[in-house]
This record gives sequence, C-alpha cells and structure tokens, in this order.
Amino acid sequence: MTNVKIKPLADRVLVQPMEAESKTASGLIIPDTAKEKPQKGTVVAAGPGTKDEEMQVKVGDVVLYGKYAGSELNVDGTDYLMMRQSDILAVI
Repeated sequence: MTNVKIKPLADRVLVQPMEAESKTASGLIIPDTAKEKPQKGTVVAAGPGTKDEEMQVKVGDVVLYGKYAGSELNVDGTDYLMMRQSDILAVI
C-alpha cells in the first residue's frame, strides 16, 4: 500500500483507481483511446466519519464507485479520487 500524505476529513475517502482493462475477455487488445474510465479502486485513506455517518470502508478495501464520482487529484505523479463515502456503491 502506498504511503499517502493526504488525510481526508469527515466522511471523505481517498481512492486510487485501478488501471483500465487493456484486453477484452476474448483477448482483443483495447487501444488507449477506447478504454473506459475505471470504476473500481482501492481505498488508500479514509476520514473519521461524522456524528451522523459512521465510516463503513477502511484502508485497503476494493470499492466500486459511480462513473462521475469524486474529484481527481494528482499527488507525486499518482492519480487519486477524493469522494464522499456515499459515492461508493459497493465493497468487493
């Protein structure tokens, strides 16, 4: 796991998106211009929650999130998404 210097506040979560698939199930190679934005990632940091919302995800969880969820960040050359816990659809 990466050592990130960002500490999310309240119910926010920092997610590192997984790489987009480069091959289809049948073995066809997908060019970079046709790749879908990944909707799966790993939680690298999580806030403490709020008095109304307890945190249900923890560092290391692999999660699914909405296509347009979160704000994109680039820290030390690594891409991350900062989103609210409510933007996460499921833990895998």
